[in-house]
Amino acid sequence: MSEASEFQLTTPDSVAADPQAIEVLRMWWSKNEPVMSVKPAFKDPIQFGQMLAYAARHMAHGYAVRHGHNEREAYNRILQGLSEVVKADNVQTVAEPAVKAKGNA
Repeated sequence: MSEASEFQLTTPDSVAADPQAIEVLRMWWSKNEPVMSVKPAFKDPIQFGQMLAYAARHMAHGYAVRHGHNEREAYNRILQGLSEVVKADNVQTVAEPAVKAKGNA
């Protein structure tokens, strides 16, 4: 996996300092499709939906800052993309085989 350093993500200091922080999702765009690693860490799935809503807001802000988009218009485009996938109802989950951690035989 190669990525320009300007696009590499780092763990925020506030998260690194929180011993109870939980990583719930990693996402990539690979071979023309989304690929992700997920952990259903919440007891109620509504919390994940709320997290996605926050992510959409933050990403719209990112588009405004990095690419000069109007933040409201970027947010609406993100919601449009979300709606298109939800309406298509053709998303399939393909799980890769689990890889055992070294030392776990």
